[in-house]
Amino acid sequence: MTWIPANVPDYLAKLTEEAAAKEKTTVDQIVALALSAQLSAWNVRDSLDLRAQRGDLAEFDRVLAKAQDRAPLTDDEL
Repeated sequence: MTWIPANVPDYLAKLTEEAAAKEKTTVDQIVALALSAQLSAWNVRDSLDLRAQRGDLAEFDRVLAKAQDRAPLTDDEL
């Protein structure tokens, strides 16, 4: 394990302590879970950004143009 010193606003510290008590776990565990969730979200965003950069709207339009123009299936309407 690595110890990471960090300054957090008082209200976040209080919320973290309350969450730890509610979940019957430690503040360290709550902070680790929150950090993991946020880092995962950033990784997903970065991955989507990279995939979007590889996208080709002209190719998308070409493929979409092949789709038949018909009414949606029953119970599949917007």
